[in-house]
Amino acid sequence: MTNTTRRWTWFTIAPLCMTAYGVVRLADGTHGPGASWTLGHLALLASVSAFVPVTWRLRGWATAGRGAAAGLFAGTAAAAGLLGAAAAAAQTVIDLVVGFLCTDRQAMDIMFDEVRSHPGVTPAVYTIGPPLFHVGLVLLTVQLAAIRRIAVWRPIVVVVGIAVTATSLDLLPLGGLLLLSALAPLERQRRLAPPDAARSVSPRASA
Repeated sequence: MTNTTRRWTWFTIAPLCMTAYGVVRLADGTHGPGASWTLGHLALLASVSAFVPVTWRLRGWATAGRGAAAGLFAGTAAAAGLLGAAAAAAQTVIDLVVGFLCTDRQAMDIMFDEVRSHPGVTPAVYTIGPPLFHVGLVLLTVQLAAIRRIAVWRPIVVVVGIAVTATSLDLLPLGGLLLLSALAPLERQRRLAPPDAARSVSPRASA
């Protein structure tokens, strides 16, 4: 497998792992410590991690051949997305650690309350931080659609996928599949190849 192939596959891995987490979560009736909790959160951590290179590549596509304003916008959106991914990863690691340390859901709730009681943890890791990932992803896909490097329907599907998961965590599998439909095909769009590999490729918005 070449480096290029590894780079492109993140666009499939990230939403697929999110979908897997949603499925495992639905199967775990207690949402408590155990194999399902651990497996699901490992899938979620893999998803968040995979979205990091996805965000970086979207930024690169949005800035290739564009001016300073486009670079500033894409850079800001990418920074927000990466900060959000870091916050989501931190939350997932906390969930994993709490799951390992506790023997039942009640004990987990007590430990979660203790974690949130530390100043700054709740906004950084639970309420403000993680949504920044979604903000960055939406802004980057909207920018790419605006400059006609991806079709307009793709950011719309991304927004719908995010809205679905925000409505209910039980809809995570659907949200993951929607993100998969919007992002995974980008692997095959050669006009979005890295600028250093395809500077002369003219972008279109047919896909």
